Amino acid sequence: MSLHDYSHSIEISATIEPSFATLIMCAMRKADSDNVELLRACWPEIWDECYARYNSPGGRLPSERGGL
Repeated sequence: MSLHDYSHSIEISATIEPSFATLIMCAMRKADSDNVELLRACWPEIWDECYARYNSPGGRLPSERGGL
């Protein structure tokens, strides 16, 4: 971690107020192979949803496609 990373984390959390799940999904998207496996092991439910949405049109799950 660097001062830049720390400062950027302050900026992100102060401006957009992301949820914890949002931050973990962002980390999963940016992580290298080793770190994504660690994140996946720690938060399997978030991984499952992120993976499902990544592989769904527009990120919508089948249950969310009804009224289109």
